[in-house]
Amino acid sequence: MSTEIFTEIESNVRSYCRTFPVVFTKAKEAILYAESGEHYIDFFAGAGALNYGHNNDYLKQKLIEYLSADFITHGLDMYTSAKREFLIDFNKYILKPRKLDYKVHFCGPTGTNAVEAAFKLARKVKKRSGIFAFMGGFHGMTLGSLAATGNKYNRAAAGVPLNNITFMPYPHGFMTSFDTIEYISNVLNDPNSGIEKPAAIILETIQAEGGVIVASSEWLRRLKTLCEQHDILLICDDIQTGCGRTGTFFSFERAGITPDIVLLSKSISGYGIPFSLALYKPELDVWEPAEHNGTFRGNQLAFVTGAAALEHYWSNNKLVDEVKQKESYLRIFMENEIQSLCPKIEIRGLGLIWGIDMSRLDKPNLAQTVTERCFASGLVIERCGRNDQVIKLLPPLIINQKLLVKGCQILKQALMETIESNLVI
Repeated sequence: MSTEIFTEIESNVRSYCRTFPVVFTKAKEAILYAESGEHYIDFFAGAGALNYGHNNDYLKQKLIEYLSADFITHGLDMYTSAKREFLIDFNKYILKPRKLDYKVHFCGPTGTNAVEAAFKLARKVKKRSGIFAFMGGFHGMTLGSLAATGNKYNRAAAGVPLNNITFMPYPHGFMTSFDTIEYISNVLNDPNSGIEKPAAIILETIQAEGGVIVASSEWLRRLKTLCEQHDILLICDDIQTGCGRTGTFFSFERAGITPDIVLLSKSISGYGIPFSLALYKPELDVWEPAEHNGTFRGNQLAFVTGAAALEHYWSNNKLVDEVKQKESYLRIFMENEIQSLCPKIEIRGLGLIWGIDMSRLDKPNLAQTVTERCFASGLVIERCGRNDQVIKLLPPLIINQKLLVKGCQILKQALMETIESNLVI
């Protein structure tokens, strides 16, 4: 149960272990088990990488069968049976039912690799170097994607200028006092704005790390129209909010738009195995062979579990219906049980991603106190948003109703205790 080896040898860059300072040994579905014998309800789900839960039985069996047969475990971008099955299932269960015509690009193993590939492709296609990103957005930690990430703390670690990105206002906070789409339009149309037309605009339809900020469907449609009017590619970063998190496979489906490029990672592997991909319209596929490559592009084991997840969960509407039912419970719980605790609390969310914004309480450590109390009571839950003042609910999509209710009750109790002890009204 000792953690000495971690503090002695592991780099200071470690983060989540500081928030959850126990040694975890096992996990199943929506439960994490520690060496001490304690167990924790998981409202974190690997930062969105475990939509189908820990050690999902169906996916695990497919993986075991594949490994037992000595099939390919590393294949660069060569043709393999595992890749073929993933592509067949992704086309059958995801693209065709939504009438989406996309080429599939297997990038390096994490989401930031997909962002980097999208930026390179957009610049190659449009022959422009600039990208518009949104204030509050998070897109990764490598230099290109970090340039499009708004968090000053993250950006400061780069050590070099982060160029060729212009930040635009997202419809939230003080920025809701004016029309953000009209602002972007004016910037693009004004010959004296000093801002060049970008190759692409990248966005999250729900800013997850930014504080669970949900863009309206109307705003998303207007943004897509604006991009079309100005010959700008629209990149949808669905890395955390895709794969069913919002109640549909893609988070943009509710708006009825088709982005030019879509980025997926985290739960696309189904099992928490590193995997990312970029989808783009066929006419954008202007790469020359090996012009963008990598040793670990296309994780063979992730092909297996990813295909199994698509076949098991997306061949029918069962998971979608379950997410809608759980969303309904969470929405009612948030409005009736959480919002009522303090009028200054703001609730935001969609599907199974919800945020409790405590920034208006003018006490910056309250959200941290709540999550610490939650952890002490057996609930793993994280913070996000500006100055980490938003409590983020991100349970596995397959969490059973009993655990969902229990986790919510732990959260409510922690909030009540924190509010009362700090005399917050």
